[in-house]
Amino acid sequence: MANNGKNNPLKPILLVEDNDDDVDLILHAFKKTNLANEVVVARDGQQALDFLRRAGAYSNRAEINPGLVLLDLKLPKVDGLEVLKQIKADKHFRTVPVVVFTSSREEQDQIESYNLGVNAFVVKPMDFKDFIVAIGELGLFWAVFNEAPPAK
Repeated sequence: MANNGKNNPLKPILLVEDNDDDVDLILHAFKKTNLANEVVVARDGQQALDFLRRAGAYSNRAEINPGLVLLDLKLPKVDGLEVLKQIKADKHFRTVPVVVFTSSREEQDQIESYNLGVNAFVVKPMDFKDFIVAIGELGLFWAVFNEAPPAK
């Protein structure tokens, strides 16, 4: 799969996750579903914001926005809700789909995420097979099938 069927280059997926085991499982799930998008892993909220803003270690990255931000909430440095808030407040990033993928079952996290403009809120399944299926389907839908508005 070299492009998404719309003659656009594949956009990267920004995975914001500090748990090494979850990162490995997510990358495995994307590979298993043959998702060809580059996956950039940010281990904390500040790295995610630096990637988006092309700052620090990411100052030379391509100007294309990610096709999806897969965001954990419980992160070091800058928590996931603050990352979400900053993404949705910035005119350059607010149309980038953000899916919260978290182990938090706290109703307040879900309410706050939707109030901030999250596109989907998914609680990480405990079962390995369910986890792999959920990630694969998320990746395919948001990175391949979803029609994002044109970049400005």
